[in-house]
Amino acid sequence: MKHIFLRIAAAGFLCASLLSSCFKDEAPNAECDIIKAYIHVDNPGDMFFNSSDTLVSVISTDSVITFNVRRNTDISALAPEFALTPGATIYPASGSVQNFGNGGVTYTVTSENRAWKRTYTVHFKHIVKTVSDTTFLDFEHCSLNAGGNYYVWQRVADDGTLKSDWATGNAGFLLSMDKAKPEEYPTIPIADGYDGNAVQLTTRSTGPFGVWTNKRLAAGNLFLGTFVLDSALVSPMKATNFGIVYDSKPVKFTGYYRYTPGKNYQDRKGNILKNMTDSAAVYAVLYRNHDAEGKPITLYGDNVKTSGQIVALAELEHVAPTDEWTPFEVAFKYSADVDMELLENRGYNLTLVFSSSKDGDLFCGAIGSTLCIDKVRVISTKEN
Repeated sequence: MKHIFLRIAAAGFLCASLLSSCFKDEAPNAECDIIKAYIHVDNPGDMFFNSSDTLVSVISTDSVITFNVRRNTDISALAPEFALTPGATIYPASGSVQNFGNGGVTYTVTSENRAWKRTYTVHFKHIVKTVSDTTFLDFEHCSLNAGGNYYVWQRVADDGTLKSDWATGNAGFLLSMDKAKPEEYPTIPIADGYDGNAVQLTTRSTGPFGVWTNKRLAAGNLFLGTFVLDSALVSPMKATNFGIVYDSKPVKFTGYYRYTPGKNYQDRKGNILKNMTDSAAVYAVLYRNHDAEGKPITLYGDNVKTSGQIVALAELEHVAPTDEWTPFEVAFKYSADVDMELLENRGYNLTLVFSSSKDGDLFCGAIGSTLCIDKVRVISTKEN
């Protein structure tokens, strides 16, 4: 019995020794990595483009962590949090508020065994994401002016309301040809458009009054902006006030046209220039509507294509004569960067300009030149 007891005691001691070795503390972890970085905000959509952007999974070889946030996000007091390898610590502390407005913030991760350290730089980067945005400009909404003399046009805004953004020189033509019927004015509607109604621009004679004032013709025109009648005789270039507020970045504009130049091109004095052929104008301009001091700016006939306020111009260089509805597409060429914050705050104007005689602002061209326009579109990008 004694031998049996001794054997049992020895076996128990051996098991106790083995169990003791199994439960011995493991060596402290030598890893010092950030596995994930994330941030909690009340309204993620105000700060991020996607809710998943609040979390960044960190590849083991990366030492720079970047959160992409919306352009207007305040990044001066943010508190990112971090998931670390077991036992590791981080400084500054996970969840502590830091200022990321002056660049990246450096974090140091220390391994559990205190033998290893690793640094990471965390950035919050403002970015702009855009979506396609199209402005539809058709010519279905026109009516006679209050006096019943000539036609005026309205466009359908995004909210479905009608806006009097289209302007013409018809009011100026009234001064010289007050007996003309509405259909005899330079800018009139036509029913046989490419799709529904269109607009027809025709260069007209201004009669005896035009000879007397040395303004012998009036080109048919249509533009986004306003026509100021009071300036039409004294300072014709100032009569055309170009542009409406536009809060997207235009990429191109498109449409359909027909064009027939008149037979005899004449200069301002009425002399026929046999070696000249009339041509039409089709172009668009995007410009800053305030100067550096905050003063409102409007472009006129004498600077609509030359002003230093212009940031982009799109022009159909050659309007080829054609009796058929012909598509056109013109890209905007940018001469300056667009300030997205200024764009959002209505700091830019856009105008589209169509004229049956491109030199009509100088009272040169061919009487009878006719440009028809329909189904105009401005394709833009807009911040998401």
